[in-house]
Amino acid sequence: MPKVTWIGQSAVLIEGKNTKLVIDPFITGNPDVKEGTFKSEDINVNYVLVTHGHWDHLGDAIDIAKRTKATLVAPFELVNYCMGKGVENAHPMHIGGSHRFSDDLWIKLTIAHHGSAVINDEEGIVYTGNPCGFLVELDGKVIYHAGDTGLFLDMQLIGQMKDIDLAILPIGDNFTMGPEDAAKAVEFLKPKMVMPIHYLAWDLIKQNPDEFAKLVGDKATVKAIKPGESLEL
Repeated sequence: MPKVTWIGQSAVLIEGKNTKLVIDPFITGNPDVKEGTFKSEDINVNYVLVTHGHWDHLGDAIDIAKRTKATLVAPFELVNYCMGKGVENAHPMHIGGSHRFSDDLWIKLTIAHHGSAVINDEEGIVYTGNPCGFLVELDGKVIYHAGDTGLFLDMQLIGQMKDIDLAILPIGDNFTMGPEDAAKAVEFLKPKMVMPIHYLAWDLIKQNPDEFAKLVGDKATVKAIKPGESLEL
């Protein structure tokens, strides 16, 4: 059964029987990451998935992919950006597309209502295409990582087309869904379990996961784990 570990912010490590992947591996400089728990150089995976180009999601993805030779999976434009930074193994995808990477791993990109750009002093603003979410089927379990997004009605379709074991949803408000909208997303998606993310790192997005759980009610089992903790599907 896959093991899911919340690194912090939107960074999630998913470990299957033979395959390991990390999504949005923002580790270095992440306020959610306690000293000594996670380091970029300690992450060894087969796949690196990135939902969009913002620094708190792209994070250490390029460094991890280059060091481990893992396959970086992201929207086409973001993959091109990463390959321009030295990533050798990459698999470009786009919204609505899916691909079976192995017998145990299938990935599909979903829409996400957000932005996507790399912003730094050297390059300024480099737009990196559309943001996305990921549907990941690993060892027979389906995990939906919404990325950074607002609520959208097509979440109903996502829930209708796949029986979701775990939905990983942002609840921080301001930049993404807040608790109320995320609870409505649970109603649309109909997952067995839901794990809130993107609500601790900074005061602007601080939320109480217990209040979110109350809003969800009996629609799903809420697993509000802390950064560094894990759950098994």
